[in-house]
Amino acid sequence: MASDVSLTPSGEINRHETRRLIASDKVEGTVVYSIDKERLGKIHNFMVDKISGRVDYAVMSFGGILGLGEAYHPIPWEKLEYDTALNGYVIDIDKNQLQGAPSYTDDSNPNWVDPSFGQRIDDYYGATTVF
Repeated sequence: MASDVSLTPSGEINRHETRRLIASDKVEGTVVYSIDKERLGKIHNFMVDKISGRVDYAVMSFGGILGLGEAYHPIPWEKLEYDTALNGYVIDIDKNQLQGAPSYTDDSNPNWVDPSFGQRIDDYYGATTVF
């Protein structure tokens, strides 16, 4: 569809995103901001429902120095809003609220198989992800 074509700054057809779609490798690394425009972290990866194909969670890396000591915060995808002026995602929480959110580190694996893990995330953010 011609109206969905996106061009790169040099005028070439963008093969990694359209006006509506974006490749996953372009989302990873995108900055996440608080509602007050304070940088919270960046998108590390996201969790996709294998059956529906829907993105349920963006996993944001937070804290640490040069990748050491980072915490990973799963955030319900529906709670992120892309801000074109910031070229990043905005979530309606601040850094203090994020520190109390469900998270994990490289030393502690999340248990995505256990529905209560996702339910804790959804409850914390007031989301409605379906398992």
